[in-house]
Amino acid sequence: MEVPILYKDGSPQCSLRVDLIVDDKVLLELKSVDEIHPIHEAQLLTYLRLTHITVGLLLNFNVTAPKHGIVRRVS
Repeated sequence: MEVPILYKDGSPQCSLRVDLIVDDKVLLELKSVDEIHPIHEAQLLTYLRLTHITVGLLLNFNVTAPKHGIVRRVS
């Protein structure tokens, strides 16, 4: 999903490619990596700040149990 980023005057600057937004309340960032690194969490927090969404989930699908691949962040 493309999310436009606007300058203060409202003109378009660029756009982000967010994986999934649910009901304009939760942002999901999907990964399939050996482990979650700080850069992945920083990416999620940046997306939250720029989209004005408060809850984000970083989901890593490369884990043995799904509960081990979920990171929740609130901005």
